[in-house]
Amino acid sequence: MTIIKFSELGLIEPLTHALEAQNYTTPTPIQEKAIPQILNNADLLGIAQTGSGKTAAFVLPIVQHLTNGKLRPSAKGALVLILAPTRELALQIGVFVSAYAKNLQVRHTVILGGVNQKRQVKALSRGVDILIATPGRLLDLKKQGHVHLNDVKYLVLDEADRMLDMGFIKDVRKIVRATPRDRQTLFFSATMPKEVAGLADEILHEPVRIDITPKAITADRIEQHVYHVPALKKGALLKDLLSDNALYRVIVFTRTKHRANRVEKQLGQARIEAAAIHGNKSQAARLRALEGFKANRVRVLVATDIAARGIDVDGVTHVINFDLPNEPESYVHRIGRTARAGTEGIALSFCDPEERHHLRGIERLIKRSIDVVEHDRSDGVENQEAPDTPQGKPVQRQQPKRPAGDNRKRKKNRNRRQNRNRNRNNAKAA
Repeated sequence: MTIIKFSELGLIEPLTHALEAQNYTTPTPIQEKAIPQILNNADLLGIAQTGSGKTAAFVLPIVQHLTNGKLRPSAKGALVLILAPTRELALQIGVFVSAYAKNLQVRHTVILGGVNQKRQVKALSRGVDILIATPGRLLDLKKQGHVHLNDVKYLVLDEADRMLDMGFIKDVRKIVRATPRDRQTLFFSATMPKEVAGLADEILHEPVRIDITPKAITADRIEQHVYHVPALKKGALLKDLLSDNALYRVIVFTRTKHRANRVEKQLGQARIEAAAIHGNKSQAARLRALEGFKANRVRVLVATDIAARGIDVDGVTHVINFDLPNEPESYVHRIGRTARAGTEGIALSFCDPEERHHLRGIERLIKRSIDVVEHDRSDGVENQEAPDTPQGKPVQRQQPKRPAGDNRKRKKNRNRRQNRNRNRNNAKAA
C-alpha cells in the first residue's frame, strides 16, 4: 500500500511546514480524500468518527483558499464561518487554526457563550478571516448587530449530528439562510440520522460524499469491557479501579450533570484529582478543568455527552462509562476519546440491571459482544433478570393499608353496636 504525504495533496509550503512542526507527516483517510476535493472548490459531505482528523481536513484547505484568494472581510464580517455544537469543540478548532496558519496572515476568532461578549465584539469589529462559533452566541451577536454573514465564502458545519442532539438545527438553518448562496459548504458528521441527512440535502450543492467508516464501528485498537454492578455500588467500583496507577489519564462519562458533580465530589473525598465538565459549568471552569487534565494536574475528567466532542487530549489511557448512554452511537463517540493518533486505549462500562437494554443496543450497533469482567461488587447482578409472571396464574395483589383514622372510626362504630345490643338484651331480661 502506497503511503501518501501531506506534500502530495496540493498544500502550499507554509502549511506543510506547520504540519511538520506538529510532527504530522502522513494524512489520515479523511484528510487524504477531503483536502484535494476542498481545494477543488467542491461542496463536501464527510462522514467520519470523532478522532479521525477531520478538523485538519477542512482547516488546511480553507487556510490555503484564504491565502491564495487575498480577500479581506468587511467590518463585522467573516470570510469563513465554522459552526461547532460545543464550546470545547469551538476552542479546539481555534487551536488548530492557530497552529496551521501561524506562518500566514490569517485572522481568526472564536465566539461562544458562557463568557463576557466584550472581547468577542471587539475582535469582530474590524472583521475576521475565520470565525469559529457556537450557534446560540452567533445568533445573539448577529441580533445585536455586532456581526453579519454577508461576506461568507466558506461555510463549515462540524459535528452536525451533535447539533441535532443539542436542539441547534433550527438555529443552524437561520444562520445558513443569512449566508450568501454562492459559497462553498463543508458538512461533517459522525453519524447520519434522517434529519441531519435532510439538512445536508438543503444546504449542499452537488456534494462529494466521503464516508470513511461503516456506521458507528468502534476502533479496533480500543479494548472494551463491561462490569455488571448495582447502581449504588458504581462509585465504590470506580474508586477500586482508580487504585490502579495504570489508569493515569481517565475520562469518566455520566448521563447527567448532577451525577457528574457527585462523582467529582466522591473522587475528591477519596483524594483522587478530578474535575467535572458539563453545560452548567462556566466557561472559565470548563477551561480550567481541560487545561488541568492536559497538564496532568487532574487525573480524572468527569464529563457529560454534551462535552464529549471537543475533548481532544492525547494519551487518554481509559474511558469509563459510569452510566451507559441512552443512544448507542454516543458510546462510540465516548470511547473515541481514547486510542487517538494511532495509539491503543481501554474502555470500561458500568451496567446496572436497568441499563441492560442500553448494553444490548450498543452490542447490536458495534456488532460484537463486550467482554464481561467478574468482580467483587457485582452481587450476582449479571444473573439478575426481571421475573416473568406464569401464564394463567392469578396475580395476588397486596391490599392497601387503611389510614389510621379509618381504623379508629371502625372501632368506634363497633363499640356502638355492642352497646346497643347489650342495652337491648338488658331490657329483655328486665
